[in-house]
Amino acid sequence: MARVFVYGTLKKGQPNYKYMINTAKGLAKFQGRGRTVEKYPLVIAGKYNIPYMLNIPGTGHHVAGEIYSVDDQMLQFLDEFEGCPDMYQRTLMRIEVVEWEGKGSAGEARAAAEGVLECFVYSTATYPPEWVGLPYYDSYDSSGKHGLSYVLRESR
Repeated sequence: MARVFVYGTLKKGQPNYKYMINTAKGLAKFQGRGRTVEKYPLVIAGKYNIPYMLNIPGTGHHVAGEIYSVDDQMLQFLDEFEGCPDMYQRTLMRIEVVEWEGKGSAGEARAAAEGVLECFVYSTATYPPEWVGLPYYDSYDSSGKHGLSYVLRESR
């Protein structure tokens, strides 16, 4: 099982969460909530209002999201879903645990108790330069005050 940190449309209550609970895609078990240890710019960009974490450590905010434990099948699905490695790149990042529900190995519980876990995160280093000038968010909600509702794939 691998740990994945999601900060956008795959979180609970967001437009693509349905994929995280679709066992035909693999297994994803909610472990808790966290935020990036380093600051990153989280922007909403493109004509479909897609959230992107730009891989510019030290800029932006500590981005909030959810930590999942996923099997190989789900990880492969997420790679395809996220257009990895072209649109997003899956990299390891340090995530500070804010709230932990996970049940796992003693080592995992100890790491969570210490407050920081290594998780795979889909961020991007391949973005138009003007995205750096967009507003930065610390948390994503498709129906947030920004007014930039995510456009579902089936509606494009």
